[in-house]
Amino acid sequence: MNHSTPPALTVVDALVLPGADTGPDWFFGWLQVGADGRVLGLGPGEPPPGHEAAPVLDAGGAIVAPGFVSAHSHLFTSGLRGIAPDATLYPWVRSMMELFRHTEAEDMYWATLHGSLDFLANGVTSAYNFLQSGVTWLYDPATARNVLGRVHPDAYTTRQMDGTVDAGLRAIHAIRLDDESGPEDQVLARFARMVDAARAPERDRHDQHLGVSVMGAVQWAATPRTAELEALVMREHGITDQAHFVETAEGLDTQRAKFAWYEEAGALGPDLLLGHFVHPTDTMVDRVAAAGSPVVWQPTSNGRLGSGVADVVRYRDAGIAVGVGLDDQSCTDISDPWSNMRLGLYSQRALHRDAAVLSARDVLRMHTLGSAEVLGVADRVGSLEVGKHADFVVVDHRAPSTGPVWDVVATYVLACGLRNLRATYVGGRCVARDGRATTPLADRADAELAERIERAAHADGRRLAVTAEQLVSARARRSGVREASPA
Repeated sequence: MNHSTPPALTVVDALVLPGADTGPDWFFGWLQVGADGRVLGLGPGEPPPGHEAAPVLDAGGAIVAPGFVSAHSHLFTSGLRGIAPDATLYPWVRSMMELFRHTEAEDMYWATLHGSLDFLANGVTSAYNFLQSGVTWLYDPATARNVLGRVHPDAYTTRQMDGTVDAGLRAIHAIRLDDESGPEDQVLARFARMVDAARAPERDRHDQHLGVSVMGAVQWAATPRTAELEALVMREHGITDQAHFVETAEGLDTQRAKFAWYEEAGALGPDLLLGHFVHPTDTMVDRVAAAGSPVVWQPTSNGRLGSGVADVVRYRDAGIAVGVGLDDQSCTDISDPWSNMRLGLYSQRALHRDAAVLSARDVLRMHTLGSAEVLGVADRVGSLEVGKHADFVVVDHRAPSTGPVWDVVATYVLACGLRNLRATYVGGRCVARDGRATTPLADRADAELAERIERAAHADGRRLAVTAEQLVSARARRSGVREASPA
């Protein structure tokens, strides 16, 4: 136990799943949080004498486990759930970008805040977050080229950063270069400003800042220069890059051909993460494994968009590290890490026709410590270990009852879900309870998001099925009920 900081919270009578690679998978015991928001100690049985001096959280036998880590997220899409519900990747993206042409910096703040609060309410405490680009692009898959939609001011990007900060979510901010939008010197100067903004002290409350990264855009690029510039800023700023790559079966030959651009730019390696990676060639898998580049898997969004099933078992067998993400809230629709784990687990077993190829422990690790590892932040998050941030969820497997427990980890992964989630803690502070963020901003975020997305939709010539007023007003809902048509 670490005595360098006084205790601020002691969790007792908990069924603890530490999520660490050493020690037991689970135990009935305690967890203590220091005043700095980090784990002071944990263990089976009763806590150390004198623990009553600090506040006590009696878990009452519920599961206490690490907060989930989403290694691939687009939090600004929180207002677009259900959009383009039957579309594949490119028309779905186009539908969103046509709307985002009509948004301003404050719209993006509220959208990102809402998405961040949603993550916390669903047990996700850390996220790699792709910021909506400072340039709205309308990608044309027929020509494999971007069409410029609109250039936004710096605040369009920085206010998204503020949204995660104000929510209390830990985040890596991923910034797109937008190198095709103007002269290189201007593009690189803007990118440097955004990196500095992400690293500013005022955006690191409670150690929320986990890092900065490049939003890899070679999949959408017209020339190899994009890969070269991404590799350049990775070196100059000491940051990583996560690229969306071979995500969809659409235009697959064009996507695969661009893999050579990253190779020739010298970008392959542990700092280049490949998001999705659904349709690689054998050669690509071999080279990614040899270079040590991780893969980030989004099973729910890949299914929703009909993109395909990434053969994660194959990648792991090749020695490729794999993390898991919840992707856009507009293509997972419910940011549910339990559902994400199960969909991924079951799809791999079905793909290989073998239930032993991936276990409940495997997918839990991938959505916690494994994701933290591929993001380079496993020293801070991803498991409950002394010295790490005390980010955890309280999950009551008995309410509603999941029945007798044959295997604690299997019950947690296979039988629990959002219905069992009682609370989310970040740094030992309760940030969500019973499916709702505890911040006073939560109610306002709902209303702001509804009004702002509706306004952007109207500007794009679209109408929502339920208006913002009807969404937030019971009275308006009653007045808007349609009567049945006469027979």
